Amino acid sequence: MVGGQKQRALKHYQHNFYAHSAAASKAVKNDTNDSTHSRSSTMQAQQFRSRMKLALKYICVCGKEASIYCCQDCYSPELFCHLCVVCIHERQPLHKTERWDGISFHNITLKSMGIHLQLGHTSRTCCDNPLPAFNDDFIIIDYNGIYEVGLDFCGCTSAQPHIIQLLRVRLFPATTVDPKTAATFRALEYFQMLSFESKVSAYEFYKTAAHLTDNTGIHVPKDRYEAMLRMMREWQFIKQMQCAGQGHHPKGIAATEPGACAILCPAWSHAGKNLPDGWESVPSEIRSRFLYALFLGIDANFRLAHHNISSDIIRSRSCSSHDAVNLADTRVSRGLAATGAGTVDCARHNFKRPCSVSDLQKGERYINMDYLFFSSMRSSADVSVLNISYNIACQWSKHIWMHMSTFLHQYHIQHHEKSITFLVPKFHLPAHIAKCQTSFSFNFIKGVGCTDGEAPERGTCEMGPGSRCDMLDDHFNDWNWKKICAMGLIFCRKYNFTLIEVQECVDDLNDFEASLATDELANWRKDIKEWEADRSRPNPFEGRATTTMTQAAVHLALSTAEATEIERGNNMSLHDDIPPSVLISLGLELEDQQRRLEFDAKVAGQHATDAQKGKLLQRVNALRRRIDMWAWVLLLYMPGVSHLRSPDDIATEAKVHNIGLFLPSSLPHRVLCDDHLLKHEWELCEAQAYNTLNDLCTVLNLQYHLYKYKDTFIRGQ
Repeated sequence: MVGGQKQRALKHYQHNFYAHSAAASKAVKNDTNDSTHSRSSTMQAQQFRSRMKLALKYICVCGKEASIYCCQDCYSPELFCHLCVVCIHERQPLHKTERWDGISFHNITLKSMGIHLQLGHTSRTCCDNPLPAFNDDFIIIDYNGIYEVGLDFCGCTSAQPHIIQLLRVRLFPATTVDPKTAATFRALEYFQMLSFESKVSAYEFYKTAAHLTDNTGIHVPKDRYEAMLRMMREWQFIKQMQCAGQGHHPKGIAATEPGACAILCPAWSHAGKNLPDGWESVPSEIRSRFLYALFLGIDANFRLAHHNISSDIIRSRSCSSHDAVNLADTRVSRGLAATGAGTVDCARHNFKRPCSVSDLQKGERYINMDYLFFSSMRSSADVSVLNISYNIACQWSKHIWMHMSTFLHQYHIQHHEKSITFLVPKFHLPAHIAKCQTSFSFNFIKGVGCTDGEAPERGTCEMGPGSRCDMLDDHFNDWNWKKICAMGLIFCRKYNFTLIEVQECVDDLNDFEASLATDELANWRKDIKEWEADRSRPNPFEGRATTTMTQAAVHLALSTAEATEIERGNNMSLHDDIPPSVLISLGLELEDQQRRLEFDAKVAGQHATDAQKGKLLQRVNALRRRIDMWAWVLLLYMPGVSHLRSPDDIATEAKVHNIGLFLPSSLPHRVLCDDHLLKHEWELCEAQAYNTLNDLCTVLNLQYHLYKYKDTFIRGQ
């Protein structure tokens, strides 16, 4: 704004001020001469006198007008007059100003005060042909509000297009023709950083800016949410092209190759970048190790869902019934276009790989995961050693190469020339059968270190439709870049931690090997080396790393043996319903109930309530009846027990947990007992001990997990 416009604004302001002053003076005079004047006129005159005193007291620094305007965004808290506010904010149209009316401050826009932002020229330079924005209606979205501004484009003969004029003042236009909305660069960058760190949606960001503009709900800013979405998507795309070095491609952005914008893991095996010359000719004993290997983690993230249907062909399964396969048909997904997203990640460093993320239209189907794997391998075709982690690798790996023949030739892999190992992530492995737990375990494969293979499970939260793909690309690249920046510190910390643990592991291994026979250890090492050289040979871990004995397994084995004896005509059962194995099993169960009842009675103590005493007494009576019935059957198999206990001992014993059961292992030597009963008790007791140890390990692991979870996520009491 230059001199002429300032003078016109000043005259307009003075005219209004003096007209108001004259009217108020006349009202005061009439009030003095006419006693019948209304009470309201007197009040009006008093208010005017107070305002006049205030205006005379607070004169602007320029000395021309009263200082009745303040700016919320300027550093100085002082008040200014109309002309000074216009002069100060000529190039700052996104400040919030207020006007004092003698009672309170009211919001006022800089546009209403006559400020117009002139584009296409430097500061304090007039434009000979200013062109107002379309309908003189222009909205600028900033990170702290939504502003209606007066904006003039340059219409000179040498003027740039309107969108170029906006971009040069760091305003991003919503449209290329007659733009009426723009967002500041800092607002778009602020939202991008905020979405990376806190996953804020565009709607939440826009609503925040709208409420910062007016939080009363009375003067709601014009709705520019759709325009904001469009600008954010364009901003993300342009920044992605810029960061990937594709913005000035000689053939244009359209010539960008698939996956060219992805930030790659520097620790991957990149031929011609971080691999030495002649690495292909390195002996297989060295090349098969992790140094030149690529670790891939394949899985689906069903939190990345957005609108779907679901059905697929059900295959016959040779392993457990996994949800990854079953839920492809039964997952609740009505109204979704995608039940989630499948990903192929770097399983060692948790990087998102190029062309390795895709929507799952009907659950985790084989065709989706096959395509993701082959698409991801196009950027790593030179790698000769592959370690592939997938939670259903035991089933998926059987037909993967047959499925490859149905894809285009550019997706084919020379798998016969590569060393490929299929593995199951450590978290999912316990859900598989025993054979899979040994054949697909990370713990039994040489050269994989402490990899867990669970990288794809660590993803972002559920998202809706719209700019889904662009947003995911933006977030994944940000994730990859942060991983690169933190790699030095992470590797250093892990290396120092490994130096501490490696000696402990070596000492434990030496102590364990020292406890084994020399010939047995030599045979074991020989079997391992042969299996590692040729995986078609018998797996030495099968049968040696199986799960421990359980009571259910022993019961099944004993029942099977009894069925075989019955078929042969050697039925040793002396009771129609209770064979020897069931007798011993019932005895161990009664013994366990005795110990539990004794413990519960001590916990209840002498001051137990009537309800507690009633429940304990009911348990005592039921247990006494069961022991009485069991003791009667016991005499059929061990008649000598009758000399150790009289028929009235069970009824007269005050404490039911002190009643002797006389299991075979507790009998004196003078009492004869069948060897089969002793064998049954030994096997069942051994299985009971294994069950107890397994329960103890489970409780300790759960306690450790809860402790770490509380230490990480819970605060307070």
